[in-house]
Amino acid sequence: MLVILMNDQIFAPQQVCQSCLLADGSGQPRWRQGKLHCGHAIRKLTEHQPDQYECLMGFRVANIE
Repeated sequence: MLVILMNDQIFAPQQVCQSCLLADGSGQPRWRQGKLHCGHAIRKLTEHQPDQYECLMGFRVANIE
């Protein structure tokens, strides 16, 4: 499940990506084959952290399993 992290809050991608020009047709981040295509990976500080990405709009996206 993808979530958007901002400061100390967690948002569903629908709340943030719905108005983004880079989102797919359903207002979701462009997520394909386990990678965020509208952003880049961020290095993990520990192995226990979920995979995190920074989208081109500057938001942090985490893949929570």
